[in-house]
Amino acid sequence: MSDRRDFIGTALGAFAGLGALGALYAAKRTWDPLPSVKAAGFTTVDVSKAEENVLYTEMWRGKPVFILKVPKDAKPDEAPNGRDENAYEDPRLIKIGNDKFLVAIGLCTHLGCIPEYFAANKKFICACHGGQFNAAGEVLKAPPPSPLVIPPFKIVGTQLILGEEGPEYKQLKAQGLVA
Repeated sequence: MSDRRDFIGTALGAFAGLGALGALYAAKRTWDPLPSVKAAGFTTVDVSKAEENVLYTEMWRGKPVFILKVPKDAKPDEAPNGRDENAYEDPRLIKIGNDKFLVAIGLCTHLGCIPEYFAANKKFICACHGGQFNAAGEVLKAPPPSPLVIPPFKIVGTQLILGEEGPEYKQLKAQGLVA
C-alpha cells in the first residue's frame, strides 16, 4: 500500500512540476518582444549603389528614414531665410567612403508630416505647413523648430546599420548635432 502511495505522490509531483515549467515558459514568452519587434530594431542598408541626388527611403521602427547621397553642389535654388550655403559642407552629413550622405528620420519636426525631396531644387518641402529643409536636413523655412532628426547608426564598410550607435553617431552626439 505504501509503494502505491509513493508512486502516486511521485507521479503527482512530476505532473505538477511539468505544469509549473509550462507556466514559466508561457510567462517568459509573453515578456519577450515579438519577432516583428526584434526585427524592427536594426535595419541594414547597402549604400554602395546609391545614386547622387536620389532620395532612398527605408523603414526603421515604423518610421521612414531618408538616405540621400548629397551632391557636391547641394546649394538650394532658393532659401527663404537666406541660409543658402552649400549643404555638402554641413557637419551633420555622414561620410561613407568618399561620399557624404544625409541619414534622417523622414518626419517634419513641426508636426510629423513626411516632407518631399525636390532633387532639382536640392531641398525638402513639407506639404503640411510649407516648412523647408536643405539637402543636409537643416531648416530653411519655418515652422519646423529643428533640423530633421538623425537616427542612431553604425557604419560597416558600405553598410549603414540603423538602430545601433556606432562611433560616427557618438561623435555627432558629442558635437550636439543629434538629439
